[in-house]
Amino acid sequence: MKYYATVDDEEFVIEVRKGQILVNGELLEMDFQQMPGSGVTSLLINNRSLEAVVEEQEEGWQVLIQGELYQVTVDDERSRRLASARGILGHEDGEAAIKSPMPGIIISVPVSEGDRVHKGDKVVILESMKMENELRAPRDGQVSHIKVQAGDTVEKNQVLLTISD
Repeated sequence: MKYYATVDDEEFVIEVRKGQILVNGELLEMDFQQMPGSGVTSLLINNRSLEAVVEEQEEGWQVLIQGELYQVTVDDERSRRLASARGILGHEDGEAAIKSPMPGIIISVPVSEGDRVHKGDKVVILESMKMENELRAPRDGQVSHIKVQAGDTVEKNQVLLTISD
């Protein structure tokens, strides 16, 4: 399985194999054990022993290793593909369009035009193949246009709503 880890704004591509990991193409021998109930993880990487304190946060994890504190987020391949399929257009400023990642039926739109949203807020709930999918705001902003309502049938890549500054 492939993962995409962002550590303090630097991205790493990680592939996990039995007893090994590839980090940005570099093969590492690895073993780790989590100590129950303490948040402490014991790591053995290429015969080098490390301890890390890992604490889950609202958006990712805080990891303390050898006195250094890191902010870490991790996406797996599936999450990355879904985010890409959502077709979130735009960047940190301007307008971001939230597109349907697949054909389906809109279950609800828990926001209204003019609402302020924060990155990660739920903006659309879409049902597809008998599963509910929560589409979330890619950044902070204001809902500028809503193009669907509950009960609408949508196609893949159809724009559902837009978020602007």
